[in-house]
Amino acid sequence: MGEENSLPETPTERPRLMQAIGSISSLIALSHSTKVFASKWLSIRNKMEELLSMLGTIENCESNDNFSLCITVESIFATISECDGLLKRCLELSYCGKLHMQSDLDIVSAKLDNHVKTLSDIYALGLVKQSYAIVVLKPGPSASKEDMRFYVHNIASRLKIGSTVMKKQALVEFNEAIQEDERYVNIAAALESFVNFLVRFLDSQESEIREASAKAVCLMAGFRSYKSVLIDAGVVGPLIRVLESGNEPSQEFAARCLIKVTENSDNAWSVSAHGGVSALLKICGKNGENGGELANLVCGVLKNLVGIEEIKRFMVEEGAISLFLKLVRSKDEILQIASLDLLQNMAYSDASIRETIVEGGGIRVLVRILDPKSSFSTKTREMAFKGIANLCLVSDTSLYVLMNSGFTDHVLYFLRFGEISVCELALKASFWLCGTSEDAKKVMGDAGFMPVLVSFLESKSFQIREMAAETLSNMVIVPKNRKKFAQNDQNVGLLMQLLGPGEVNSGSKQLLLSILMSLTSSNMARKKISNSGYLKNIEKLAEAEVSDAKKIVRKLSSTKFRSMLGGFWHS
Repeated sequence: MGEENSLPETPTERPRLMQAIGSISSLIALSHSTKVFASKWLSIRNKMEELLSMLGTIENCESNDNFSLCITVESIFATISECDGLLKRCLELSYCGKLHMQSDLDIVSAKLDNHVKTLSDIYALGLVKQSYAIVVLKPGPSASKEDMRFYVHNIASRLKIGSTVMKKQALVEFNEAIQEDERYVNIAAALESFVNFLVRFLDSQESEIREASAKAVCLMAGFRSYKSVLIDAGVVGPLIRVLESGNEPSQEFAARCLIKVTENSDNAWSVSAHGGVSALLKICGKNGENGGELANLVCGVLKNLVGIEEIKRFMVEEGAISLFLKLVRSKDEILQIASLDLLQNMAYSDASIRETIVEGGGIRVLVRILDPKSSFSTKTREMAFKGIANLCLVSDTSLYVLMNSGFTDHVLYFLRFGEISVCELALKASFWLCGTSEDAKKVMGDAGFMPVLVSFLESKSFQIREMAAETLSNMVIVPKNRKKFAQNDQNVGLLMQLLGPGEVNSGSKQLLLSILMSLTSSNMARKKISNSGYLKNIEKLAEAEVSDAKKIVRKLSSTKFRSMLGGFWHS
């Protein structure tokens, strides 16, 4: 315990207070041994522990009204004596009936509730000077559960009847404790009044109390099993009010807490019912220009809410799409990414919203992010690549806008010079773009994609090799691209070389053969394949009964090439 200051004795009530404290302590210890109506006695024990903590606080304070306090203490004594008698009868199994026993326990429980309320009222009315109170030191790591329970009850008493300073200190201590040991959260969550006080303090006029309580509920929400306790205590409404009017630290704690309790769209309707969706959008609009952590966190809450179709529609009606397209252009990287992520979640499996984003200039905003001359970060560009792939599934119109916004030039740049993560996304974009239309393939061929894609065929990554090969296979279907590809001796030579038995591209050989199959429709390509110096690689595959290899050899063996090959292959 903390140091006890010397206060004037108040002989009228002090001996009785000490006696009451001792009686309650003994009764709490004894109540652990009962197995009859164990849940009822657990509830009564919790209330007695709360009463004990409050009496301990009063015992160290100076009373202005001995009469009120004396009457209360005497009444507490009477209830404790009644509890003592009930407990003995429960232990001795001397009750004549369980219904009678349950009724008596309910009556005692209600009386204890009244005593706790009366002591709280005495403090609230100023009948006891809060000169100081017992402050129990936090138990050590090896402390028993009972020591931890007493510590939490002491904090609860200070939250309930302490001065503003005492409340602040109690909240700070509680936050420190629950970050060190989850058991403190478990004990606090079992006290209904404790969580209720945390939620009530979210509306406190004292910014420090509001901030500390916001941190407390945020920490508790981090434990999955306690989210429902907070929701049952009505935490959503106060959290939204903190977001609207709290200081920045308390707002951030409130937003983090909302992210946790709305995970998987849980409690989304509760947020909506308290006007939370409009409030969150307003905060984004107000804080978005300057960026910052709060706007990012609010985007996280909204991301959880868009899983509910009706809430998503409401957000669109409230102008969310234009708002977040605007935030994408902010100077804050975290907010850029959060806004892009939110827009993609809104557009997921929803063609109408994708269309709305496109009509609102979304594609041009995303392509601008990919401009190598811009100052956007790698992470933001990664998100923009993903966003374009998702948005341009809408219609031919969106693809037309994309192709006329300089997108292919940016993709080619990052294929050549981009960091690994962006380069891979550019390769995925090439693969996706190549599969959209014949016009896209022609544009890519004219832009110079094929030589760059060929260079990826020697990558150490199997996935990259596969994607590059499949993209090339799609591109050379177009006659114009096939002719361009065949004009480059290195392109054809590398394909033939990679079909060798010692190459790492064994998994990609089928795709490489499909490229060569397309090329054999060109006289120029057939000549270069035959003169590449690696013709034996295809012949060995043909001997191994690889279908495409046999077809290629047959084409090379036909008509005027038969004499060149000496009639080696006839089957």
